Amino acid sequence: MTLEVPPASSQAVHNVMVANKSTNTKPELIVRRLLRDAGFPGYRLHWRVDEEGGRYICRPDISFPGRKLAIFVHGCFWHRCPKCDLGLPKSNVDYWRQKFEKNVERDRKKEASLQDLGWRVHTIWECELTSGASQLVEILNN
Repeated sequence: MTLEVPPASSQAVHNVMVANKSTNTKPELIVRRLLRDAGFPGYRLHWRVDEEGGRYICRPDISFPGRKLAIFVHGCFWHRCPKCDLGLPKSNVDYWRQKFEKNVERDRKKEASLQDLGWRVHTIWECELTSGASQLVEILNN
C-alpha cells in the first residue's frame, strides 16, 4: 500500500514538515545525555542490525550491540503513543490515518524481528523520557 502524499495546505505547513528530523532529535539527545551521566557511554547510534544471512532488519535509535539491547526513542505524535492518545490532523485525515497505522505496524515488525534475533527492545516515549531512561539504566545495571 503506497500512500500518495497530499500537497501541503500552505507553504508554512510544507516548511514545518520538511524541517522534521528523523535522527538526533531532542528526545534522543536527552536520553543519550542521561545514559552518559549514568555511566553508560558505550552505545552505538543507528547501528545497522542484520540477520546472519545479511538481511537488513532495522537501525535502532540507540543500541548496545554487545548486550543485544535496542532502544527506540519514539515521538508521541509520529508513533502514536498509547498514553497520550493524540488525535489526527484535521486535514487529509485518510492520509494521516494510513500513515500512522503504517508507522505503528513498522514499529511492531522491527521489535518482533529484533526479539527473534535474541535482542531485548526498550522503547522510550517522548512523554516519559526521564522515567523511560531510568528504567533503561536499571536494565543496563543488571
